[in-house]
Amino acid sequence: MKKKTSFSTKGHRADIGDLTIYRILANRYADAVGPFVFLDHLVPQIPSSSMMKGTGAHPHRGIATLSYILEGEDEHFDSAGNYAKVYSGGIQWMKAGNGIIHDETLNADSRTGNNYIHGFQFWINLPSKNKAEKPEYLAIQNNEVPKKKLSDDGGFIKVIVGNYEDLNAIIPNYSKQFLYHIQLQPGKNISFFIEEKIEVAAFLPAKNATLNDVEFHGGEFVEFDRNAGEIVIENKLQETTDIILFGGEPYTESIVAEGPFVMNSSAEIAEAYRDFHAGKYGKIDYDKSE
Repeated sequence: MKKKTSFSTKGHRADIGDLTIYRILANRYADAVGPFVFLDHLVPQIPSSSMMKGTGAHPHRGIATLSYILEGEDEHFDSAGNYAKVYSGGIQWMKAGNGIIHDETLNADSRTGNNYIHGFQFWINLPSKNKAEKPEYLAIQNNEVPKKKLSDDGGFIKVIVGNYEDLNAIIPNYSKQFLYHIQLQPGKNISFFIEEKIEVAAFLPAKNATLNDVEFHGGEFVEFDRNAGEIVIENKLQETTDIILFGGEPYTESIVAEGPFVMNSSAEIAEAYRDFHAGKYGKIDYDKSE
């Protein structure tokens, strides 16, 4: 049996400086999909010399941030002393744990000459026991992301988080979770069986796709019901299309989110701010890049 759509919606503008960004999650219908509590879509654009290409230094606590860069390069700094660049197709993953400050700067891919930047940032909510752990960081280049071609030249699937068949993501799991990038060739399809109660949603970054016999448009976020069932994704276009499919088991602890912090109580949010202002998250050493 195919899963039913619970709702579909489009994001709202949440620009950072001159970067054009659409906030996809949270939205007016859903605060989370499994452990995922946030999704921003940086739409394809050419950065200019006057554009603010970075997010600026800011703190996080209680989550893992995941930046997936389709096009461009992403330079990461943090107050734990981590520094790296990832390029088109790469991932920046950071477990904020008990508190960290980071900064990401986006630019055109210096290795390929492609002038566009395009990507996503997800926040993955951590179980309460992991919120108290020390920060961790991974820079994952495109060729390190588990990927396989689909049968009959149907396209590909990349496993950003979780697993799919014999593919296992490098990023650690703190609960049952998955995040896939699927590209389908014209006339091709792929199907997934989703277990009972697993929360799952799809996002179409640019072009249309047909999900369980219903055509959705580029820019749409689609969430499905909680019943066990199949999701069939079809490409009925005359060109390739991309789909982001993600979700996981429900987050059963209380969630209190404010600004860059996602905790389990208002008292923990207040403590996160106090610790930040007291300088307990450290300071970024930008000389690491030299």
